[in-house]
Amino acid sequence: MRAAVLYSATGALLLTTLSAVPAGGTPNAVPGVVIAAERAAAEGVDFGACTDVPDLPGSMECGKVGVPLDYARPNGRQIELAVSRVRATHRDPHNSKRRVPRQGALVFNPGGPGASGLYFPLIGMIPEWKRIGAAYDLVGYDPRGVGRSAPLSCEDPKTFFKGPAPSPTHPSETYKRQRVARAKAYARGCAQRAGDALRHYHSLNNARDLDVLRAALGEERLTFMGASYGTYFGALYATLFPSHVRRMVFDAAVNPDPAQIWYRNNLDQSAAFESRWEDFREWVARHDRVYRLGGTSQAVLRSYERARAKLAAEPAGGKVGPAQLQGTFLQAGYYDDYWPSRAEALSAYLEGDPKLLIALAAPPREAAAEAENANAVYTAVECNDGPWPTDFRVWDRDNTRLARVAPFETWDNVWANLPCAYWRAPRQQPLDVRTGPGELPPTLILAAERDAAAPYDGALEMHRRLTGSVLVTERDAGTHGIAGGPNRCVNGHLEAYLLEGRLPARRAACAPHAEPRPADRAGKAAAVRPAR
Repeated sequence: MRAAVLYSATGALLLTTLSAVPAGGTPNAVPGVVIAAERAAAEGVDFGACTDVPDLPGSMECGKVGVPLDYARPNGRQIELAVSRVRATHRDPHNSKRRVPRQGALVFNPGGPGASGLYFPLIGMIPEWKRIGAAYDLVGYDPRGVGRSAPLSCEDPKTFFKGPAPSPTHPSETYKRQRVARAKAYARGCAQRAGDALRHYHSLNNARDLDVLRAALGEERLTFMGASYGTYFGALYATLFPSHVRRMVFDAAVNPDPAQIWYRNNLDQSAAFESRWEDFREWVARHDRVYRLGGTSQAVLRSYERARAKLAAEPAGGKVGPAQLQGTFLQAGYYDDYWPSRAEALSAYLEGDPKLLIALAAPPREAAAEAENANAVYTAVECNDGPWPTDFRVWDRDNTRLARVAPFETWDNVWANLPCAYWRAPRQQPLDVRTGPGELPPTLILAAERDAAAPYDGALEMHRRLTGSVLVTERDAGTHGIAGGPNRCVNGHLEAYLLEGRLPARRAACAPHAEPRPADRAGKAAAVRPAR
């Protein structure tokens, strides 16, 4: 599912009807994977200095791993995946005299689709990750199409940030026709720029690439952590290559049911964001003496709508309109540590000072190429992964209904995904993610109960489908991705599993982490109350 750092809206959805689309390839672990993995094992990864990534610590190394563009032709065209690593430190952060034995490589994917994991190994510098970084080589990479790994593009990055822009919660027929035309143009641009290669950017190939990377790293069995969308192709990997799994962590698990990929999952996501949007507004209302945006959730909503109307009439700094405002507050739906800055920006703007809002919401032109690439990969993977409605009337019907009760994110999610209605590459048939007793080593699933980007039902479904998995839930919390965060209970389960292979019973629960601390205008911390 889409990463919050992108400037277009996250993926979206509730389905009632899908138009059938022919499958574009076999969902099996094709023989080409064996050939590619054997070749990668023989070649390894020639790690060296990260010369094309500036300002990195010397402990981080970079390299390349070749994978087939098309696994049906493993000796045909090859593409290179950019890989990064920080070696295990062997240093116990709690006992400097103890040398920690190395347990292998821990490979991480942050989700998206379209997010880069190249900087992940630097997380070992954070206190919450030092014990894991002592035992594991921390390995990140750019999946196919992302960043330095045969990057995809669907339009000129110079035109990617279209702002200031509107963001109607109940769009007119004229606006809908404009967005349909834009979606058709975007799908056409993807096909023209990528050509026949476009069909090979999908989750099944991401899972196959992961096995080639495992072999290149010299790992007989894979230790992997996926967040958000990374949990989906991690689950594909577990289904395709269960005997190649050592340990797997699924953080903010998405629903892997084939019927959910991806139209239904995105409808469910839109509905969940409405609840999380209300969580944020209730928090702001509880701190009305700090932000002065209203003492109830509805009063805060009125303040937000007043800001939307002002920005529609006169964009802040000529850059921030209603769409940019919505995108900035959508990020607060992912991470509650964004709540204070968003509330402060809204408060200041309504009191006549737009500087903070502009700083948070104005599209960073210097990041346009990276954002356009991430959006292209997101679109290609989700559109290629399975069937989508090809008649806009289906989208219109389903999302008009949903927007009556969940207006905050619904239509922006439609526009993010609508190119899939007009996609020009063959579709995959989603794999039935499922493992039987004894097929897969025990795996760990982490989920926040009020996660909007990956609704909790997805974690429950993942738990049902991966026999022997254990689900750890952070109750009454909604941060998207909880591994290595502020919750010590969650981190205890994560460390016990990765360092010792130890898991609780089939399910466990952790109390929520503390709510963010609001700051008053003098910069002093206001009182904090526990999360609900």
